[in-house]
Amino acid sequence: MKLINKILLGSLVVTTFTFSFAQKVDAKAKTILDAVSANYKAKKNMYFKFSYGTGKGSVSKTETGIFYSTPTQYKMNIMGNEQIFDGKKVYNISKEDQEVTVAKPNGTEKTLSPTNYIDEYRKGYSVTYAGKSGALDMIKLVPVKDEGIKNVILYINTSKKQISKIVQTSAGDDVAVITIVQYKENQNLSSSAFSFDKNKYKDYLITEL
Repeated sequence: MKLINKILLGSLVVTTFTFSFAQKVDAKAKTILDAVSANYKAKKNMYFKFSYGTGKGSVSKTETGIFYSTPTQYKMNIMGNEQIFDGKKVYNISKEDQEVTVAKPNGTEKTLSPTNYIDEYRKGYSVTYAGKSGALDMIKLVPVKDEGIKNVILYINTSKKQISKIVQTSAGDDVAVITIVQYKENQNLSSSAFSFDKNKYKDYLITEL
């Protein structure tokens, strides 16, 4: 979970760090996160519509995106860009540039998935229960090593075992906020839902990395 900004802008260059630094995980926070993680992993597929806001200190710009996923595949649309992971390759599709780049997976797939955010505390974050925001529980993640992120706060609907919002603040006080506005699970999806159809992009420049 390097920077939410970079993830959603299509770079998906997110490095998973293994730290030997001291990591503290609050017992209450761990119980909540483990329950949410187990809930998501039990689903055959998930869909969520989300708003993505960015700004300096507070959100000043907002975009809307959608995300479908199975345990091994995903599809994301945001800012006129589409990204598909069919289980073997990642396809980045830019309508504006009429270009498709194809790459082999590099270990950062499904970085936007709530499951991945929930599980991040296992990989070098100190985690604390930060209280309530209305009916939602807040879990605060602070990197044990400075990688440009000040903290990440997860807003959890504990009764439903679902994540509702993610707020990331960088060391320079840049804010990135993902708010889930619609969520569905275990839908009857087409067998081709996560397939890339080259015939639909005959006028596009297709580059395989």
